[in-house]
Amino acid sequence: MTLPAGEVNALLGPSGTGKSVFLKTLIGLLHPEQGSVIIDGTDITQCSARELYEIRKLFGVLFQDGALFGSMSLYDNIAFPLREHTKKKETEVRQIVMEKVEMVGLLGAEDKLPGEISGGMRKRAGLARALVLDPQIILCDEPDSGLDPVRTAYISQLLIDINATIDATILIVTHNINIARTIPDNIGMLFRKELVMFGPREVLLTSEQPVVKQFLAGDRFGPIGMSEEKDEAVAAAEAAMQAAGISGGGTKDDFSEIIAQVQPNPGMPVRKAAIRHRRNVEQILGTLPRNAQEAITASFRIDEQDVASGNAGDTIIAAVEAQRNGYVEYGGFDVPPMQVTGNAVETTPHQQV
Repeated sequence: MTLPAGEVNALLGPSGTGKSVFLKTLIGLLHPEQGSVIIDGTDITQCSARELYEIRKLFGVLFQDGALFGSMSLYDNIAFPLREHTKKKETEVRQIVMEKVEMVGLLGAEDKLPGEISGGMRKRAGLARALVLDPQIILCDEPDSGLDPVRTAYISQLLIDINATIDATILIVTHNINIARTIPDNIGMLFRKELVMFGPREVLLTSEQPVVKQFLAGDRFGPIGMSEEKDEAVAAAEAAMQAAGISGGGTKDDFSEIIAQVQPNPGMPVRKAAIRHRRNVEQILGTLPRNAQEAITASFRIDEQDVASGNAGDTIIAAVEAQRNGYVEYGGFDVPPMQVTGNAVETTPHQQV
C-alpha cells in the first residue's frame, strides 16, 4: 500500500477492523506484534524514546474526539505542542497559533474553553493544534464523528484547502461514504484486519467486490455482519431472503457514477496533489479494472469540457494544462511520500516524486 506524496487518502472499513489501531501504530502510540513502521529511515518500533519524540514532529493528528484539554482555552490547547516541543518565544508562538486559528475559522473564539463551544468548533480547534508544527503527514481519525452533515462539509472543505496550502500527505479514517466519494484522491478499505484494496478513488467506487459494494450501499446483506464476519448459515439465510425480494435496507445509489471531487475554495493555491495524482493515474490507467478506467476517462473528459467552457477552478485548469504539456512544468515537487507495504510504513521526506 503506497500513500502517494502530498495526496489526500481515505481509509474505510467496518467498526472493529483495525482502522484506529492502524493510525495509532503509525505514530508509535501502539507497538505492533510484528512488522515495522519506518519513517524517514527510522523504524519506530525499534528506536529510542528520543528518536520517536523527533519522528512524531513529522505528524499532525486529529483525534476522533478532538482530545482537547478541558481546563485550557482553545488558544492554550493549540499552543501546547509549540510550548512542549519547541523553544520558540511566546511572541512566535502567538503568531503561529493565531495563523492556524484563522486558517480553521476560529478567530474570536480562541479564549473559550472546549466545553463552551460546539462539537464542530472543537474539531476545528483539534485540527489547528495538529497543524502548528507544520506536519508533513496529517492523520485524521473520523473527522466527521459527532458532526451534522453541514459541519462535516465544512471540515471536508477545510482539509482540501489545507492540502492545497501546505501540500501535506493526508490520511482520513472514516465511515462517511460522502467524504469517501468527494474528498480523497485515493481510497483504501480494511476488512477482517486486512487491506481489501487501495488505489485511485474510482477503483473502489466502481468495484464489484461484494464487501466493497455492501459497505458503500450500507446494506445488511453481504459479507459484513454485526460481529464483522458472518458464518455460513447466516449468509445462506440472507441469500434466501434476497432471492425472495426482501430488502437489506441499503441505498440504491449508483456509486459507479463518480461525483466530482471537492476543489479548493477560490483564492486558495493550486492543489499540486491533483496534478501529481492525474499524472500517476494516467501512467497506471491501463492496469486498472475496466469500470475504473471508464470512470477516470469520463472524469478527465468532463474536466477538459469545464476548462473549455470557463467553468473550471484553478486546480482543474492547472491539472489539464499540465497533462497537455506532458507535466514538464509541474515536475519535481519536493514533498514527503509515505509507503505502507504489508504492515510496514515508510516515509522519506524531501524525495523528488
